[in-house]
Amino acid sequence: MEELGPQPLEAIMTKLGITHADLVKASTEQLSFKMVNKACKGRRISLNIKYKIMRAFAKLPAPQALTLKELFNY
Repeated sequence: MEELGPQPLEAIMTKLGITHADLVKASTEQLSFKMVNKACKGRRISLNIKYKIMRAFAKLPAPQALTLKELFNY
């Protein structure tokens, strides 16, 4: 499997004190821990999963909504 290194998503989550569990709980779209784990590690995930993560992140009490480019570097 191709790994692209830690993603900005992981750094943002750490900075804001957000856990993988928080992201999964915030999602209403069957987002799994495995999907979030892969995304943070930099494994290639589908565009659909990226959007699920972005929408779940937007539901959390974050300072602002983030775009895909801010969450992922690929």
